[in-house]
Amino acid sequence: MKIQNYILFIVVFIMSSCNVNRFIPDDETLYTGSSFKIFAEAKLKDKTVVQEELQAVLKPQPNSTKLGLYAHYKANKDKPSFLFKFINKKIGEKPVYQSSVDINKTENLILNRLENLGFFYSSVSSEIKKNDKRSRVKYKVNVKAPYVMETYQMDKDTLAIIKEIEKTLSNSVIEKGGRFNLENLKLERQRIDSYLKAKGYYNFNEDFLIFEIDTNQYKNKRFDLYLRLKKEVPNKALLPYKLNSVNVYANYTVNTSKLDTVEIDKVSFLQDSLFFKPKRLRPFILLEKGQPYSPEKFRLTSKRLSSIGCYKFVNVEFEEKEISKKDSIGYLNTNIYLSPLNKRSLSAELQANTKSSGFSGPALALTHSNRNLFKGGELLKITGKLGYEVQSGSGSGSSSGISSTELGLTGDLIFSRLLFPIDLSDQFQHAIPITKISTGVEYLSRSQLYSVASFNMSFGYQWKANDYVIHTFNPISTNFINLINNTDEFQEILDENLFLKSSFDQQLISGITYGFTYNELVKSTKKNPIYFSTNFEVSGNALSLISSKTNTEGKETILGVEYAQYIKLDADFRYNYSLGKEQKIVARLYGGYGYTYGNSRVLPFSKQFFSGGAYSIRAFSTRSIGPGNYVSQDDSSDSYFDRSGDIKLEANMEYRFPLYTYFKGALFVDAGNVWLRNENLTLPNSKFSKNFLNELAIGAGAGIRMDIQGFVIRVDWSAPIHSPADEERGKYKFDAANGIFNFAIGYPF
Repeated sequence: MKIQNYILFIVVFIMSSCNVNRFIPDDETLYTGSSFKIFAEAKLKDKTVVQEELQAVLKPQPNSTKLGLYAHYKANKDKPSFLFKFINKKIGEKPVYQSSVDINKTENLILNRLENLGFFYSSVSSEIKKNDKRSRVKYKVNVKAPYVMETYQMDKDTLAIIKEIEKTLSNSVIEKGGRFNLENLKLERQRIDSYLKAKGYYNFNEDFLIFEIDTNQYKNKRFDLYLRLKKEVPNKALLPYKLNSVNVYANYTVNTSKLDTVEIDKVSFLQDSLFFKPKRLRPFILLEKGQPYSPEKFRLTSKRLSSIGCYKFVNVEFEEKEISKKDSIGYLNTNIYLSPLNKRSLSAELQANTKSSGFSGPALALTHSNRNLFKGGELLKITGKLGYEVQSGSGSGSSSGISSTELGLTGDLIFSRLLFPIDLSDQFQHAIPITKISTGVEYLSRSQLYSVASFNMSFGYQWKANDYVIHTFNPISTNFINLINNTDEFQEILDENLFLKSSFDQQLISGITYGFTYNELVKSTKKNPIYFSTNFEVSGNALSLISSKTNTEGKETILGVEYAQYIKLDADFRYNYSLGKEQKIVARLYGGYGYTYGNSRVLPFSKQFFSGGAYSIRAFSTRSIGPGNYVSQDDSSDSYFDRSGDIKLEANMEYRFPLYTYFKGALFVDAGNVWLRNENLTLPNSKFSKNFLNELAIGAGAGIRMDIQGFVIRVDWSAPIHSPADEERGKYKFDAANGIFNFAIGYPF
């Protein structure tokens, strides 16, 4: 397939200079498109909108490229070659001739669109322009002055639903003096329908509403707008509904029989055996007996139940009770069917890792999940990990051949509720918060060098405030790292690099963390969505209140272990600008800052900022940039040193476009670096300064992505434009010879 694509590229390049005129029949001309010119009787206030509406009806679309045409002609001649059949299948386009353009139909579409916009009695004329086997159509559009609304009112009636509609007319999208617009009338019907549904009118439909226009009262293109109900609207559509009952089948199967019933706060729970405790399930349900029907509460209830994670199907059904003509209200029996997932599952993940330090090798992770552990929607996940890596290198580097073994065991216990002394469930209407308790141990051994053991534990909450906003708060977040074995060779390296040595110090990190995310990407209706997230950490404050001892270095300790004190903040902003036809420009800005005090002179290694790699500056390897203009004088020590800092700035811009079916393309530019907050003699030129713009690592490149329903595999190639470590720091040049490939899962941002 690679050879075919290569041949395709060459042939397409040659075809770009080919002339297709010799293939066009003598009695045909190639249609190259249409245009129009507007002549308005009165000034158009929103001329751009009118132009966009008229542009949309100009059909058909002409051929997009000459290449596609040429491929089609060559593939449809007598005895075409396999090559042109292949090319035609990929990019071929059937010719669009002038004879296929129905000009009268297009003129009628233009007039119809103008009438929908309020420009009645307009006119359209057309002219065909021909030139060298090609033709295009020019339309002349004479637009009359529009009709504008004078009054908007509801037909009077004694029905209760009419009074409800009258209450909402003040919020109408239609305003006095506004031009007649058919689309606005449709939106108004939808708005009223949504309002009535929220008031309990379960069977109402927007099609039951009709608008009438009266122009007889005016002589200057004004009109009165009347809204009324259509004749013969079903009686049940005119009545509000209440919930007669709410039944929850917490362990539903097709063969369910002999159910026990428990009622809590006007909701009945039915189970053949206790699968989910009713008191734990009740907060997820916003529906209750006697409550007016509410589509919003129905939607949120379905969403909340689906978020528990132990049900594969959530089905809410409403059954109408019979009504008579005398009834002023209807009733619904509500049944919620919950079909559970398998209680236990086992999953395996095999990884192949490659790092900038030269380490590569396999890793295996096994995860055991236990859903609904305590019959309250709890999820227990236990993950064991085993990894082995070997460092490869060329030349006589002493680090070549070093192996690394990693062992890890983590456990997560997730509660589908807020574990808090006070019941706050009523404060969260959109979604029930979750409580997560995590703990884990890790052991890393690098042969001939050192062994490190770490322990981490956290307790916190996560909740969705609405469809866009997510909060994460961990009042307890603890991490303990201890270098339990190191060789004389490695100790020499640490003694020569004090910054590296500090990252291996025995250290306790304990504090609180908070994260905020605003994400419009979850809504496909957003044309230009934005994404913003920020994280805040503070460590050591609580420990400083209870610590009373200091070590030989004068640092405060807890149980003989010194603890870190710092504040860290980062922010990530992304903007997606749509260019249409699946094309977009995505821009990203990222900034992070860490401030140390008390016990700490630098951020703990695990909390420092890094730059470079497939999700960062793609022209540079992972964690290979900075800090600042630092240039290493000893390549061997770099085998153990990931470049990091207290400050990080990064900017990315990417143009994304479709290629073929699932394949997408991208052109991008990345820039960024990390810096230290204070000067470090071990790492000269690493401090952040006013010249930071000249110290940015910059790279540019292109990528190909396979995007199948959101699952993305991508390959990006990028080359440096500027490296802060270059001796000529003012040098900006696209260095294609040092370009690198990045293979990754998911988009970079």
